[in-house]
Amino acid sequence: MRLGRWAVGLPQADIDVVAFADLYDYYLPRVFGYVASRVGSQTLAEDLTAVVFEKAWRKIATYRGDRGAFSTWLFTIARRVVADHFRRRGRMETISLEDLPELTVAEGTQEGEYFRQEEVARLYVCLKTLSEQEQQIAALKFFSGLANKDIARILGLKEDHVGVILYRAIRKLRREFER
Repeated sequence: MRLGRWAVGLPQADIDVVAFADLYDYYLPRVFGYVASRVGSQTLAEDLTAVVFEKAWRKIATYRGDRGAFSTWLFTIARRVVADHFRRRGRMETISLEDLPELTVAEGTQEGEYFRQEEVARLYVCLKTLSEQEQQIAALKFFSGLANKDIARILGLKEDHVGVILYRAIRKLRREFER
């Protein structure tokens, strides 16, 4: 990514729009995956993802590469947007099956698709049994594809601690999913 042209203090008009568009295209699926996994609604996830990129665009002049990767900065914004949403609207306790994000299945049967959607719905319900921190880490890892070191930077934890929490969260999920 061409981040070198973005420096702290640049006026918004001087920011490389094409470079930001490249970053948007690259990170959009990952940010959307993270947000959708946290809110459980495709429509809401689309809206909040738009807010994330709007904030990133408005604040891009403050990004400093010497303080961390662009992805860490962007997912910190995403995490705050989701947290702000939950603060404003209250914590979501249940998820409607109709509100789950659409998943694409490569050339599956209709019956296979039905069972896959059922499993995804069960997984979302099981995810809600995890602690807030475990949910954050699982979403950043599996829905956004971030490395443990990046997750650690975003959440202010040590990389080893992220690994331990993730391991325990997966064990909990397995047990809950098998019930």
